[in-house]
Amino acid sequence: MKTVTSFLCVMVFLFLGISVGNSQVIRPQSSNITVPDTSRAAADTSKNHLKVTNGQDTVVMKGESGLETVVTIVANDSSWNEVNKNIIHLYSGAKVKYQDFELSADYIRLDRNTNMLYASGVTDHTGKYVGRPVVLFPNETPKAVDSLLYNYKTQEGKTFGIMTEEDGGYIQARVLRKNLYDEMSIQNAMYSTCDLPFPHTHFGIAIPKGLITSKQVIASWPHLVVQGIPFKFITVPFGFFPKTNKKQSGFLFPSFGDDVTRGFGLRDFGWYLTFNDYWDSELRGSFYSKGAWESSIRTNYLVNYKYSGGFNIRFASTPTGVEGSDNYKRAKDFNVTWTHTQRQEANPGTSFSASVNFGTSSYFQNSGAGSTYNYQELTRNNMSSSISYGKVFADGKVNFTSSATHRQDMSTGKVDIELPTFSLNVSTFNPFDSKDRVGEQKWYQRITVGYSLQGRNSLSTGDSTIFSKQTLQQFTNGFQHNIPVSLSLNAFKYFQFNTSVNYTERWYLQSIRRYRANEINGYINARDTVPGFRRAYDYGVSSGLSTKIYGMYPKIGKIEAIRHVVTPSINFNYRPDFADSRYGYYRDWIDEKGRLSNYSIFEGAIFGGPSSGKSMGIGFSVDNNIEAKVRNKGDSTDNSAFKKIPILQGLTFSGDYNFAADSLKLSIISFSGRTSLFDKKINLNFNGTLDPYQLDNQGQPINKFAIENGKLARLTQFGVSFDYSFNPDASRSRSNNIDSMKNQMPNMTQEQAQALSRISRDPNAFVDFNIPWNLAGSFSLQYFNRWDSQVRRERSDYTATVNVHGDINVTPKWKIQFNSGYDIKQREIAMTNFSIYRDLHCWDMSVGWVPFGRYQSYNITIRAKASVLQDLKLTKRNSHYSY
Repeated sequence: MKTVTSFLCVMVFLFLGISVGNSQVIRPQSSNITVPDTSRAAADTSKNHLKVTNGQDTVVMKGESGLETVVTIVANDSSWNEVNKNIIHLYSGAKVKYQDFELSADYIRLDRNTNMLYASGVTDHTGKYVGRPVVLFPNETPKAVDSLLYNYKTQEGKTFGIMTEEDGGYIQARVLRKNLYDEMSIQNAMYSTCDLPFPHTHFGIAIPKGLITSKQVIASWPHLVVQGIPFKFITVPFGFFPKTNKKQSGFLFPSFGDDVTRGFGLRDFGWYLTFNDYWDSELRGSFYSKGAWESSIRTNYLVNYKYSGGFNIRFASTPTGVEGSDNYKRAKDFNVTWTHTQRQEANPGTSFSASVNFGTSSYFQNSGAGSTYNYQELTRNNMSSSISYGKVFADGKVNFTSSATHRQDMSTGKVDIELPTFSLNVSTFNPFDSKDRVGEQKWYQRITVGYSLQGRNSLSTGDSTIFSKQTLQQFTNGFQHNIPVSLSLNAFKYFQFNTSVNYTERWYLQSIRRYRANEINGYINARDTVPGFRRAYDYGVSSGLSTKIYGMYPKIGKIEAIRHVVTPSINFNYRPDFADSRYGYYRDWIDEKGRLSNYSIFEGAIFGGPSSGKSMGIGFSVDNNIEAKVRNKGDSTDNSAFKKIPILQGLTFSGDYNFAADSLKLSIISFSGRTSLFDKKINLNFNGTLDPYQLDNQGQPINKFAIENGKLARLTQFGVSFDYSFNPDASRSRSNNIDSMKNQMPNMTQEQAQALSRISRDPNAFVDFNIPWNLAGSFSLQYFNRWDSQVRRERSDYTATVNVHGDINVTPKWKIQFNSGYDIKQREIAMTNFSIYRDLHCWDMSVGWVPFGRYQSYNITIRAKASVLQDLKLTKRNSHYSY
């Protein structure tokens, strides 16, 4: 109701300072007609009864202060000046403008005898009322009315059929009257979220009579109107509504629902707190008839052009089991989220961001994802957090980043914390090059050197013991330095030669020792942690050659040509055996089987330790790209006459052969590739691994090639996946709308921001009535071989799933969506849900239904579209989910 002050703009002439006690002269600018002084109009009527003018005129009037004021009058059709009656008529696109204020209508009448201004529209030849008066006020949206009558001397007026809008809410008044004290009285007014002259959803708040002052609105007998039926028995004699231009604290209306497990609920009622223009908070609570309750505090903050963010702390208490039985208990859960985003221009060279989500692993299951029953939240199996800081030094050559991260496995309760992690990276440089060099670089001037430093402080524990004193003493930490040196040259005209030396050094404050301890029941494996600074370094050398081979195949049918690009590469690598006793990184011990074994004293260290075993081998890879050139239909001879069709993109095989190994010298061969089908409508991806060796009767590889048994290699793993949309316009429309909504992110409510995040990851969460239909699907297959110890042989296994989602417009205002899938191996249907949406113009209605499965439920929601009324909603929900 704060925007009712905008009614002042209807009374533009309040600001004109017009006084009719002084002489007035009309000076035409676009015609040669001179209108006489109005003080002599009575004596001149026989000679000049009526004057007709066209174009733009100016009226010079003197106010009470004696200063002259210029009023511009424009009439696209004509203006009539009835001199004997002292009345001016303006027709067709008439405008009266004073400084930044403007009134336009198809008819304006100015009567100087009665000091009355009248403006209205006209009825055209079809009987339609057009050209309604529109008033433009500085920094305000234009206001349209049916007609207005204003006495510019007494500064009182009356407006008929006015409508004004602010934040999606519309106020319509049949009659509005204003006095010289800036007070306005309204009669037969309606407040709704519909912009039609009469809300076609027939839902609003009727105000029979009301008074609007500068600070409040006083309404007499306000009541609800639904489907044209006034609910006058649900009313109060009068109501006071504060009218202000800033946010106000106030009560948050609850919603009602029913849950099979927790019972009837009063949800999300609370209090809204606003402190200033930069941050506000919401305190909410929910209570259920079976004893469960929830509470939350959500705070948002925003500083324009600097940063924005918010945090949400939620707590839930949920009884589980049967009351009075031994299994009855009360689960207490919490969840904390925090997001922070900094604008890049706020502090160039420095960045800070946060995305935090942590809490008890059972919060989403016990609270029904905070009573939202969101499928993605209910099936969430992990939570993660990240707080990062970055700084750039030395003109961008040195980059420092630091972060604190957290990852929580909700199925096992395991928590991994990095507090903190930092890295310092120096851009590669040419140490032997000269700034004053003339000509091309010599080979040694192309040598590049880089440097990076990493530090980590890590902890892995359970979520129930994370804050105990003993757990906090179990942090492991370390530092790692890395210095890469590389050289790249062109060799033999067609080859690219690359060589590199990589040096890595790790610093630790502790190491481990293994031994066999003598206990009462015998010897057991034991491990001690020995404090003290230890350093571990390793290095490796690698050199390689790569080139490209182009092949063209002749014309085949409609295919003009096929091009095959092969990119082979080979490299030689060497790394010494750091398990040698001279390094001191490995030690001997007698294991539980009585065998002499060695172990690394950096076992389990945060950056690991140098690996054992000498490596001297050859690495190889072959990449293939095949595409066809096909003539387009027609006789075009320009560049568009042909189109390229990809056959295989990035078909790559790679592996390694280690000369220094005593057995199993050839590594596993991996391959991957991708392609597009049906004019790039289907993206197909595949990958796999090939093992060149045979297995013994224990499932362990032996030094015999599989080809000796007639197989080139054993296929140990293969995966393929693709997706397809039968209506590409649907995915393009969704992407465009998401981009448009992201551009409006600073003005979004928290609920709208969450909705945007949901539709970004769930295609079925976006409703677009402009797309009549959509059907899309995806397929995923994973094939793998595993060793069966019972039958002592390899057995094949696989997983395969098919997912389908789509929607259809039953009518221009009704849309049905569905999402389902099928697990081919388990022979069961994945989670299936149906959604029905009804566009009610200024409202919308949605019905969601999960017909079967663990999350069987339904919900019905009717919601106002206006952002200012996002809490005005009616929800009915039923869930058969068991906690």
